[in-house]
Amino acid sequence: MRTDIFARLDREPEPPKIEIPRMSRHRIALFGGTLVFYLAIVVAVLDSSWLVALDWKVMLFRPYQQWPELHAFLDYYVVLGQRGPTAVMVAAWLGWRSWRQHTLRPLLTLGTSLLLLNISVGAVKLGLGRLGPHYATQIGSAEMFAGGDIFPSGHTANAVVTWGILAYLATTPRARRYLSAVSAFVSLGVGLTTVYIGTHWLSDVLLGWAAGLLIMLALPWFEPLITRAEIWILSVRASWRARRTLGGPSAGVPGEPVPVLVPRTLEGVGDGATARTEAEGRPGLPGTSQALDGPQEPESGPGPAAEPPGAGGTPGTAGRSRAHSAHGVRAERTPPGPAASRRPPHADRTPRSSAAPARPVTGGPVAP
Repeated sequence: MRTDIFARLDREPEPPKIEIPRMSRHRIALFGGTLVFYLAIVVAVLDSSWLVALDWKVMLFRPYQQWPELHAFLDYYVVLGQRGPTAVMVAAWLGWRSWRQHTLRPLLTLGTSLLLLNISVGAVKLGLGRLGPHYATQIGSAEMFAGGDIFPSGHTANAVVTWGILAYLATTPRARRYLSAVSAFVSLGVGLTTVYIGTHWLSDVLLGWAAGLLIMLALPWFEPLITRAEIWILSVRASWRARRTLGGPSAGVPGEPVPVLVPRTLEGVGDGATARTEAEGRPGLPGTSQALDGPQEPESGPGPAAEPPGAGGTPGTAGRSRAHSAHGVRAERTPPGPAASRRPPHADRTPRSSAAPARPVTGGPVAP
């Protein structure tokens, strides 16, 4: 059992060398002949010639009543010429080919052909305004410029372009021949199906075939534009990927300040930076410096002597007064120790002690 056939489903290592069709003399001759045929049909319908009489004969024959057993099948078969479903199917196939061959040309070619189809066929439809067989008002009339939009047949032209683009993008001559035959058979069947159902005149189908063929023959003229569009899209994608890589979380953007890590303070001690600064050279506060560096020796120098607890303030008042005299302004205050008083000292108050007598409720001198 062969298993190498699944290798064709893998992505090719590099883009293949695909020969792009050129506007040869043979193709130019076909384009000119098809354009003459297109204009001849339009003139014949506008002149209400034998072609319009043939349209009425086929319409009055009512093929859907002659062969009613085909109606159920042809209702589904005509979808192969409807623009929405066919564009989705062909775009899915060409999208896979674009991924496999590392090129956007298949999708861009499909988009270009559909854009040309909408512009050319849509403009002629709205400009001529022909009514369909079900809305005809006068037998033998061409029903032109009456507000319709069925001339040329959009289903037929779309079948020629959508399925013909597969043959146009074929990479080998053998595949191109087979796909050309398949697209011709499908577009021919879709056109005749619209005549069978009664939604189009026979001349609508003839003009639809010519309109789709003109677009397929003119595509090589748009190949340089398709190539430039592919190069521009790939360059935009490359620059977007480069910006995304530079702006990722792992790489820093040049010019932005680099954050500096700050050490965490010790929990339960207070401001670690203040305590360390006081321990290195500034007078420390009771409770904080001892908690960081252990018991400290009493300071020696001309500073003010410590007052006894009962003489002029509470036990924590002297330490706070020395700290305020050494530092005029402090950003943060370290909470006093558990033994210190939380009230500021006042000159007219005497600190309470266990030996001091109670103050009388009413005014009067205090007992010695």
